[in-house]
Amino acid sequence: MRREAAELRERLSAEGADWLDGALAEAARAAAGPAPAESRAVPGWELRFAAAGRACGTEAAESARVLLLCAARPGPAALARLYRHGTGEERRAVLRALPRLPLAPGEGLPLVEDALRTNDTRLVAAAVGPYAAAHLDDHAWRHAVLKCLFTRVPVRALARLPERARGDAELARMLRDFAAERSAAGRAVPADLDHVLALTAKDA
Repeated sequence: MRREAAELRERLSAEGADWLDGALAEAARAAAGPAPAESRAVPGWELRFAAAGRACGTEAAESARVLLLCAARPGPAALARLYRHGTGEERRAVLRALPRLPLAPGEGLPLVEDALRTNDTRLVAAAVGPYAAAHLDDHAWRHAVLKCLFTRVPVRALARLPERARGDAELARMLRDFAAERSAAGRAVPADLDHVLALTAKDA
């Protein structure tokens, strides 16, 4: 994480770099111990999470937010709050940070599942990363593959695609059915479909 922070700092203005240092320090303090039980104020690092776009610029904001999450190590309730109230950019950062956070197995799945119900292609792409590959069950993962094909999200966004698709006869059936439905409706079949189908034909 230190290396990532250093690399990000080099992309920022002096003011942005100072902001990042302060934000990461505040997040680390939050991770070191819980806030007082009587406090209802929004933690300072969460306010910084929302302000990252203004402080770091649009291009660097997602990286800054992921680093903040890694430093703060929030639990599922805080993550859900950030995701629920966040912009699309903030939600993507939450999804991308999931595999790096100390969550119990599956605790981040509700956020992944919510993202996969949207038609926001950037959100879908963020949702099918390493966390989804590690925690979605076979049924949900197959539907995530179809979601990518349906929304034209490149299947390279699917983490561990060759591993999870290998020898999956049920996924192959679903892909063929999807292609047949598209063809019958006079719609183009996504080019990525043949690639995934070929992966399913490999020995498990």
